[in-house]
Amino acid sequence: MTVRRDFQEPARCRPDLVIAREELFTAAHEQLTRGGSVLLHGPAGIGKSTVLRALAAEYGGAAHTVLRCSATESESHLPFLALADLLGLVLDRVSARLPSAQATALESALTGRGESSLQRDGLALRLAVLSALRALAAEGTVLVVADDLQWLDPASAELLGFAARRLGDTPVQLLCAVRTEGQEYDRHLRASPPDTLAVRLGPLTRTQVSALLDHRGYSGLPRSTVREIHRTSGGNPLFALELGRAIAENPTPPRPGEPLPVPTSLRALVLSRLDMLSVEARRTLLVASAGARPTPALLHAAGRENAEAECAQAAELGLLATEPEDPAVRFAHPLISAALYAEAPAHERRAAHAALSTAAPDPIERARHLALATTGTDPETAARLAEAAALSRDRGAPSVAAQLGLLAARHTPADGLPGPDERRLQAAEDAITAGEVDLARDIAREVLTRATVPADRVRAWMVVIETAGHTMTEVDAVFPQALADAGDDPRLLALVHYQMAWRALIVEGDFTEARQAAAHTAELAERGGDRRTELLALAFLAQIETLMGHPAAPLTIKRAMKEPQDPRVACHHNGAGSARFRWLVMGDQLAEARATVTALLREVRRRGSVESEVHFLRGLAETELRSGHCGRALELARESLALARDSGIGETASGMLTSLAEASGGDVDRALALAREAVEHAEQDGDQMYLSRALGALGYAQLVAGDPAGAVRSLRRVRELEGALGITDPARGRWHGDLAEALVRIGSHDEAQDVIEVTRAHALRLGRESVLAVLDRAEALVRAAQGERDAAIAQLTSAQDRLAKLGHGLEEARAAFLLAQLRAARPGPTAYDEAARLFRRCRALPWLRQVEAAVSAPEPDPEPVVAPPAALDALEGLASMERQVAALVMEGATNREIAARLFISVKTVEATLTRVYRKLGIRSRVDIVRLAAGRRAK
Repeated sequence: MTVRRDFQEPARCRPDLVIAREELFTAAHEQLTRGGSVLLHGPAGIGKSTVLRALAAEYGGAAHTVLRCSATESESHLPFLALADLLGLVLDRVSARLPSAQATALESALTGRGESSLQRDGLALRLAVLSALRALAAEGTVLVVADDLQWLDPASAELLGFAARRLGDTPVQLLCAVRTEGQEYDRHLRASPPDTLAVRLGPLTRTQVSALLDHRGYSGLPRSTVREIHRTSGGNPLFALELGRAIAENPTPPRPGEPLPVPTSLRALVLSRLDMLSVEARRTLLVASAGARPTPALLHAAGRENAEAECAQAAELGLLATEPEDPAVRFAHPLISAALYAEAPAHERRAAHAALSTAAPDPIERARHLALATTGTDPETAARLAEAAALSRDRGAPSVAAQLGLLAARHTPADGLPGPDERRLQAAEDAITAGEVDLARDIAREVLTRATVPADRVRAWMVVIETAGHTMTEVDAVFPQALADAGDDPRLLALVHYQMAWRALIVEGDFTEARQAAAHTAELAERGGDRRTELLALAFLAQIETLMGHPAAPLTIKRAMKEPQDPRVACHHNGAGSARFRWLVMGDQLAEARATVTALLREVRRRGSVESEVHFLRGLAETELRSGHCGRALELARESLALARDSGIGETASGMLTSLAEASGGDVDRALALAREAVEHAEQDGDQMYLSRALGALGYAQLVAGDPAGAVRSLRRVRELEGALGITDPARGRWHGDLAEALVRIGSHDEAQDVIEVTRAHALRLGRESVLAVLDRAEALVRAAQGERDAAIAQLTSAQDRLAKLGHGLEEARAAFLLAQLRAARPGPTAYDEAARLFRRCRALPWLRQVEAAVSAPEPDPEPVVAPPAALDALEGLASMERQVAALVMEGATNREIAARLFISVKTVEATLTRVYRKLGIRSRVDIVRLAAGRRAK
């Protein structure tokens, strides 16, 4: 199995490997490579056999002989069956090398012929198995692969354990798997060689279960359904796949709030002991399975008078888990509860819910049970469910609100007020907040098949557009239909024009059109009395003007933050708070930006808004990265990416930012992979905005990786894109200094200076102090490359001091690193102390490795040959860069030293020297030194 392509590193070629087992697979493989043995253990269906097969396939080729057996429960009573599987095919190879008594005992056990048996000649047979393994090991390593050790017949298990404990240094390794619960694997470990590594396979995460279902063809399941599959299966891959198969084969999807359909295969597996319960005990367990948090008190309140005794009976049968300090009624596995519920007749399930609708202590829980106990439409039930949905929304549980809203719609009469479609659309909007965009899209499309009210239709179209995210090209046909349904209603038109403003920005990359559309939206919303849409439009307008470097941006932000405010907009990722945060970050007010985004993140987590949480996690990560807290930034960026993958929201943006964080404080190769994935996704989605951001991240990662030419290619594209988009504020992407530095390193000094001067003009107009300092740092490299060493040092020193005062720790450390390279032609290790200290403070590991590489660079010759001024006359026909490189060769500098002094790559030095040789008619750097010596002799 493989993980789907969502910003993943290239997967190793390893068929059949269970998802998320890479780390334990590596540990087990390394153990086998060292000559040790491995015991895989875990509960039924957890994937032990799959991992065992993958390990045997990958490592088995290194063994001279592979012996296999796989036991089954039905055959466990047959003596020596597993031994026959292991040694039956090699008996002829080893029998001649065994003592006569041992050979006879072994042949008798394997074939059933002769008089010897384990009882009559047990020692001979034990020694025979040990001798046979030693004889095979004399030819080369032996790998014994045994699956389902728990079903091994006792005779074979005893013989294998006897031999395993006595093999010593004999090259015989065991690779076994056994079904266990808890620490039961200990007895199997005691029967294994002393150097055996026990590896427990645990449950999969929800993301891994989703990937597993996708891989097996059960893709497209709503996020809420995947979440329920994960909960019901307990992360067990076998159970998850069986549940996924049952849902895929069921023409009617599970209704909100109801447990999943459990296939017969799993019911039989987990309910084999149910027949041993009394009828009343089964009813008590059914009530417990229907409840959210069942306790004996709740069961009593629901009419189960003998709950304690009946639960004790179920616990003795292993259906319930008992914990002395926990009064809750807990099933031994979530699947038992689901199977028990699925097994019960519909009228019994309704009766259980009816009892819980009055017994449950929480109003939300009572409303859910009332809905599941009621058939048909009922205004009172619908009203109670709508109230429970609103309460869930206020509690920050939008996913629960969406489920309750759908239940409310189902029980709402067609002529009810509000109507069923209105309640469905509210549920769809709650689903969007919860990050369940697939559920929201399905609800909206269902409404559109029958709705005739313009407000309902426009609202449904907006849900369809919202769920498209940044792939807005996929819903282009929606806009004219939405405009037609909106008619001349300013309130409805405002909703449509707000999305059209986003389309102009994301798809067309037209800032002017987006700005005009946002302003028009705000006017329409104000006329229609829709303050929420008006605030969103003003916040969007402020963000566009900020990116454009428009002078009206501060005033627009103030307008967006004026009272009255809508609390849903105040913390929305596209609201005024977000626009203000972006303004603070771009204006170098990092402390205030951190406080602002932290408060926003706290609030959206309270409200359960997944998309906003992903967004503000990125914002906080960016703030920490700007502040030079690379380790913390990396943690936050990875958290954002994990949540984005789990919800399917904002993956491109989170992948881009995680790339920046990895390149600054983590793994550069990972940074490159993430950035390339982000670029690919943005191109596929037609997202011009994030394409430029992703290319910026790629260029930075390439620069850190020592590939300035690649960085130039990527960042030149960013310059072209942002020029076409009309983005003039250099604080938006902060790639300009990196492009200038990369250009210097490949020898394109004039282009580097042009980038610096054009960007400086915008930065001065907007007061972007940190951008100006970074540009000065880059310009110092241009000056150093042109021979203005003292001016370059002064400019770098000033840039470092200003970046330190502004709190841009990583940029400060980069300036210190360049100063260390520039201050002396041949700096010793101590010259880098300040840069190393600053990079360590930032936890900027990739940059710290560059410092270590510079410190460990080979020392130059102690007394280099110095060319006299006359010797330089021969270089007059060379270009500037060629002349500088040749002059340094005459001084005896190595290619690495030349690259460091001129701030270019070693490859650029080599290419430049090739041109010098051709122009001077010489063949090597030795000839340049000779040329200098010849000039000196004259």
